[in-house]
Amino acid sequence: MKVTLYTVIALIAFAANSLFCRMALAEDYIDPWNFTVIRLLSAALCLSIIMTIYTYNLKRKSDFNQAANSAILGDKGSWISSISLLIYTLCFSIAYVKLDTGTGALILFSAVQLTMIGWGIYKEERLSVLQWAAFIVAVIGFVYLMLPSAALPSPISALLMAVSGTAWGIYSIRGKACISPLRTTGCNFIRSLIAIPILLLVGMSNIKNISIEGILLACASGAIASGIGYSIWYMAIPLLKSTQGAVVQLCVPVLAAFAGMLFLAEPLTVRFMVVSTIILGAVLVFILGKDKVKEA
Repeated sequence: MKVTLYTVIALIAFAANSLFCRMALAEDYIDPWNFTVIRLLSAALCLSIIMTIYTYNLKRKSDFNQAANSAILGDKGSWISSISLLIYTLCFSIAYVKLDTGTGALILFSAVQLTMIGWGIYKEERLSVLQWAAFIVAVIGFVYLMLPSAALPSPISALLMAVSGTAWGIYSIRGKACISPLRTTGCNFIRSLIAIPILLLVGMSNIKNISIEGILLACASGAIASGIGYSIWYMAIPLLKSTQGAVVQLCVPVLAAFAGMLFLAEPLTVRFMVVSTIILGAVLVFILGKDKVKEA
């Protein structure tokens, strides 16, 4: 039950990120460079405040366990995860400007699937016949849903989105080993701020074109959808196999599309509802099928 709750909240946060990015960049409220700067800064600030309160309360507890809590307080993320996070956020923002929604989502999540499932197979995570069937159905449904809106992508933008998906897959995989999801995510965002001067230098010419809507959307993307959302994802991912973590993320484009219908007045079709039900049902079967996998 706990892993389901964490996963659902994280997926909603991912979908919200997609919506915030789409609204900010597609409407030209802000450029991708400054969007990434504000997103990283707001996430780091939000998590720094939460980490400070969390650490203070942890040390005040009467049942403070020096050995156990020292490991938690010593969890400071890693440079590899921070670089993966930075690559994901920046490449996604830049690629999103020139890729339409269907094409971008298809490339991004295809790269995530290949990265995480490939790693899972490398680590000898066995899948049952039912799980393989559910995965194939989910992928076919996802491709069928996205392809009609897909256009021939710009090669550079497509490559950037594929790199973004690969980086997110790596970031998710590395989350399986974290001790404190909150501190790991916070420290990873703080480490990523090392790139801020470069991002500001590149995006300096666009600062005058930034609107208040762009700033607010970037802050929401950073503090809420990224900072808090990724912390919850890091709570869920150790409880999931790499293959499961990959497949459940197929839900994100579906959730993002629903959000677009609600907030951006995009049309809701019968075809979309049917295919979305198939994808979500296949994902559920995949997760429930984990108990059917026999040990080697």
